Amino acid sequence: MKNIPYRINLSEEYIPKQWYNVRADMKEKPEPLLNPETMKPITKPEELGGIFCLELARQELDDTTAFIDIPEEIREYYRTCRPAPLIRAYNLERVLGTPAKIYYKFEGNNTSGSHKLNSAVAQAYYAKKQGITRLTTETGAGQWGTALSMACAYFGIDLTVFMVKGSFTQKPFRRNIIETFGAKVVPSPSDLTEVGRKILAEMPETSGSLGCAISEAVETAVNTENCRYVLGSVLNQVMLHQSIIGIEAKTAMELYDEYPDIIIGCAGGGSNLGGLISPFMRDKLKGEKSPYFIAVEPASCPSLSRGSYAYDFCDTGHVTPLAKMYTLGSKFIPSANHAGGLRYHGMSPTVSKLYHDGFLDEARSYKQTEVFEAAEIFAKAEGILPAPESSHAIKAAIDEALKCKEAGEDKTILFGLTGTGYFDMKAYDSFNKGTMEDNIPDDSELKIYESKLPRI
Repeated sequence: MKNIPYRINLSEEYIPKQWYNVRADMKEKPEPLLNPETMKPITKPEELGGIFCLELARQELDDTTAFIDIPEEIREYYRTCRPAPLIRAYNLERVLGTPAKIYYKFEGNNTSGSHKLNSAVAQAYYAKKQGITRLTTETGAGQWGTALSMACAYFGIDLTVFMVKGSFTQKPFRRNIIETFGAKVVPSPSDLTEVGRKILAEMPETSGSLGCAISEAVETAVNTENCRYVLGSVLNQVMLHQSIIGIEAKTAMELYDEYPDIIIGCAGGGSNLGGLISPFMRDKLKGEKSPYFIAVEPASCPSLSRGSYAYDFCDTGHVTPLAKMYTLGSKFIPSANHAGGLRYHGMSPTVSKLYHDGFLDEARSYKQTEVFEAAEIFAKAEGILPAPESSHAIKAAIDEALKCKEAGEDKTILFGLTGTGYFDMKAYDSFNKGTMEDNIPDDSELKIYESKLPRI
């Protein structure tokens, strides 16, 4: 084995020229999206053309093309922050006293502080190419809203961001950055949309959810001239763009004759997890390798580990297409925990299908207090303050490394460090003061929302 440096920095020549579409290699494809009015499968990109840009709609429905060329204009932007480094966590290994080798793919080396820029640039580019002048979107913790504001500023597109009210309150500086890049930020639910007013009438004190914000963004898009909606996670098109994470990670590991035994990603809507695992999942689907995949989610919003695999609306207001996915129910409003980017009621249809069919091996959930314990261990060892979302993957990686210590196994662990936590100081302050609470829905609460799932 070659001598492995702390930080494996690839040169520009290693920026992928193609995205990888894992659905092309899945023998059993994810179930089709359903039209919310007819409840029939959506088969043509034009059926989504009123919401999404047409090229993105094509990518959304494509489950046969394995590799899709990345336009040079997008690769040019990628050069500002990619390839992203793969880092060997030597210091964390030493602190844990584990024989395991721990790697993390660090996606926080850009102003958004996260992996979200990978898809934001692509979606803004295709909007610009189509002649779209305005976009709308939602954001939870704020990483996606920041990333899309950066991309829209670059391509000269107006942007309105509906930010989950809980995060809007917790993270005011996120709003400031989004506005610095020229976008408008609206706390959701708001009184600017019909669906927002309805939600506020029913739950005036709600902290909001990604499902609420999606509904408002879609309603605004369809009622605004030359405007389209873009989404930062969940969708197949986003999984496609985020595959650049896993492609770079795999290339870097191959240069040092390494291959992960365990691959871990935090899971909210599925974009980071899906992007990280996609090229390794290809190996598993083809029977060439068998890495163990772990999806990690908050105990307060455990769609994979406690949800139902069923058709459900992707938003609270029921204006979006329905997807077959693991879901807690579109009306489920999770507690206002600090991992705002993981507070989505459902999971990517692709990730859901892989989990349902046994290719994604495990879904586990953690309480936010134990996640922040892991975050502080990591920060002290590696010198990076991780985002609460990323810290779920860190917690699982630490647990797996300690299992290796107990068993005397030198497994190779790879996890996704999706971003930094420098705008999450209220969360760290709450944890350090001992005032952080763990809010976990009980079975009876989840059954109420399960009973409201569409009967299809």
